[in-house]
Amino acid sequence: MDNEILELLHGKQILILGFGKEGISTYKYLIDKIPADNIAIADQDSNLPVKINFQVDPQCRLIIGKNYLENISVYDIIIKSPGIPHALLEHRTDPEKITSQTELFLRSFANRTIGITGTKGKSTTSSLVKHIIASQRDHVLLVGNIGIPPFDHINQIKSDSIIVYELSSHQLENIRVSPFIAVILNVYEEHLDHYKNYQRYQSAKMNITRFQSENDWLILNSDNEVLREHFLSLKLNRRYFIFSHTEVQGNNNSYIKSPGFVRCKYKGKISEFDFSNRQYLPGDHNLMNIMAAICASKVIGIADDVIHKAVLEFKGLPHRMEYIGKFRDIFFYNDSISTIPQATILAVKSLGNVNTLILGGKDRGIDYQPLVEFLPGSNVKNIIFVGEAGRRIYRSLEKEKNANQQFFMISNFQEIRSIILKNTKPGTICLLSPAAASYDMFRNFEERGEVFKKIAETL
Repeated sequence: MDNEILELLHGKQILILGFGKEGISTYKYLIDKIPADNIAIADQDSNLPVKINFQVDPQCRLIIGKNYLENISVYDIIIKSPGIPHALLEHRTDPEKITSQTELFLRSFANRTIGITGTKGKSTTSSLVKHIIASQRDHVLLVGNIGIPPFDHINQIKSDSIIVYELSSHQLENIRVSPFIAVILNVYEEHLDHYKNYQRYQSAKMNITRFQSENDWLILNSDNEVLREHFLSLKLNRRYFIFSHTEVQGNNNSYIKSPGFVRCKYKGKISEFDFSNRQYLPGDHNLMNIMAAICASKVIGIADDVIHKAVLEFKGLPHRMEYIGKFRDIFFYNDSISTIPQATILAVKSLGNVNTLILGGKDRGIDYQPLVEFLPGSNVKNIIFVGEAGRRIYRSLEKEKNANQQFFMISNFQEIRSIILKNTKPGTICLLSPAAASYDMFRNFEERGEVFKKIAETL
């Protein structure tokens, strides 16, 4: 079933650029199918050979260290890992030579793939879509940015398989093939450390639908300003399924009829879903994610009763407004996935009783004005700031805070323990929703969330 991939690579000199999780996955897929002396690996980490837990075939060329990008133009095909900015390669080789595991995978499996992207919500929505479809259909695979390289599962794909593919902007950056169903949840300012500007980031996101045909489906949030500008005004030639807070025009749409109550119109037929008493996936933003999942599931042909039951059963993912527990009469929520101000605002609004909020981390230069405008009017009393991003938010908020708010600027994440204990009102919420990346103090947002959970559990 992967014949198209192998035909493209046959007889070519191939460079695997970046040897993290996806690069290793690409190597393991290729090494049994391509002569080893046709494969090279390039990575900036000079300690790579001692870090990987297997032996690379000695016939493969290994290029490591600070000069790993030199001479990349000699290769016929460059399979780039998502973490390497495209801008680093622009003047080093022909852009037509650059591909990715995502593009290669879609060349063979786009016609059975539901691709899901968005600045926020894509992991939750992708997992929910997989959960819903798997409630009625066999052979549903979840791959992509959720931490599962698609090449790891090619051998599991059957003729009737459906692939749910969570797609980051980095994975979309180099594709020239779009999935049969493309879901775009939202686009906000993000990853400005990777892209030259916000427009480049938006353009990468739009690749999820750029190469679709008139028979493909685009599912999008019409409330998002960027998506309205890119798509609804252009009226591109493909089938649309719109979801929104309010009723929208069109043959295929979904909207919030009343709090927690969703109405969906698909091919002229009306379906209604009551999620007003749902136990999991709290908040208005998650209801938008649920609507996106309903739209994708309807296109696949999943029955309404199956969709409704599956949504109510789905418990969500770690580090996404995750309830940790009640300790010292304080309710703790871990939203470490929050790396932009819009996500933090949604978390505070959704939970409602946030007394202590932890903000900050690595400063990537994003605009914090929405958060600066929101917090002084909120009920959040204690705000703990950490990292350079925290320092910048602190400076912006210092003159705006209301009389009831207390600010704490810290240099060590462990300092939050005493501040929480001393200042958080019993019966209220302490929320980690940083609105910033984690890479200044932690390996990733998961580690940050786990450290916060351990602090809460050991108070």
